[in-house]
Amino acid sequence: MNVELKELGSNQIWSLHEKAKGRPVMITFWTSWCPDSYRDLHDKRALYKTLDEDQLCFVTINVTGREGDVDLQQWLKQHDHDFLVLQDEGTKVYDQFGCRGVPTTVLLDRQGNVTKTYGEDALISEIMTGLAAMI
Repeated sequence: MNVELKELGSNQIWSLHEKAKGRPVMITFWTSWCPDSYRDLHDKRALYKTLDEDQLCFVTINVTGREGDVDLQQWLKQHDHDFLVLQDEGTKVYDQFGCRGVPTTVLLDRQGNVTKTYGEDALISEIMTGLAAMI
């Protein structure tokens, strides 16, 4: 499944097919108003800062169709998040992946197949175990 969405800030089109280049992928769907999304992004920030980008494609997607009226760039800066943020077209990609809540983390193998989906109650340790099996 290819994902093509605009990058927050630049409005450049980002293509999963082009950017993943045979790497496993971790996609996180989130909103700024959700405390679980905040916790999840905070936990993943440490992973992102130590990540070898040759080993994993790290992607976050703001679910604009579930987002409130907020300046996302300011929100990200305020919470010290400097990773890639894509903007969903409403809930288009969120729905394509069968998400039911935020945050949702989806792991894709090197061929782009979904290997695991974690819902809002997932712990970072569970997600890390899933990642370790892919890398």
